[in-house]
Amino acid sequence: MGAAQRDFHAVVFDLDGVLVDSFAVMREAFSAAYAEVVGPGAPPFEEYSRHLGLYFPDIMRMMGLPPEMEEPFIEASRRLTGRVRVYDGVPEMLASLRDAGLVTGVATGKHGWRARALLEAVGLSPLLDVVIGSDEVSRPKPAPDIVQACLDKLGVPPGQAMYVGDAPADMRSARAASVLAVAALWGGDGQGPEALLAERPGLVCARPSDVVAAAVTGDA
Repeated sequence: MGAAQRDFHAVVFDLDGVLVDSFAVMREAFSAAYAEVVGPGAPPFEEYSRHLGLYFPDIMRMMGLPPEMEEPFIEASRRLTGRVRVYDGVPEMLASLRDAGLVTGVATGKHGWRARALLEAVGLSPLLDVVIGSDEVSRPKPAPDIVQACLDKLGVPPGQAMYVGDAPADMRSARAASVLAVAALWGGDGQGPEALLAERPGLVCARPSDVVAAAVTGDA
């Protein structure tokens, strides 16, 4: 944490890798979709994981994979929802932020309806004020649109908000939206901390409680 003091009124989060551990489910869903649409062979999940945080159709285009993979990927993810787990400390983090008078939101690379269904399934919905997916904005991450849309619904200006993510696209989206870019290191999935820290986030948090400390005290 730095010496600069800010008056935070909102904390916006990415979903996968920040609030919930869905990495194993993503791997299985991606493999199932690849086998169904592309056919035999090893699915390039490691390459896919380097693009986490982006909108699935955009990742398919970047990887040169068929867009038809999206439907079976979504269906497999839905079927495996019961295996998604909330990270330790996340419910307490969200409750503490709410108790301190801050509002919270989710801005995710997922479709909005998928994100809301998942958050309902894992019991986090009551602790969040707004959930927006990439299909609900004109430009998904790393553009600022999704973070800006979330803040508009929360009624909080960018200077009083932070965006917590675990992927380079999250940090870029936060900076483009003029909010504090916060790197979440507790997930440990996807691209790993090196790529995330290379984006020079404004704040690095090793555990969910660090987010509360920074947001409530304003020491960020």
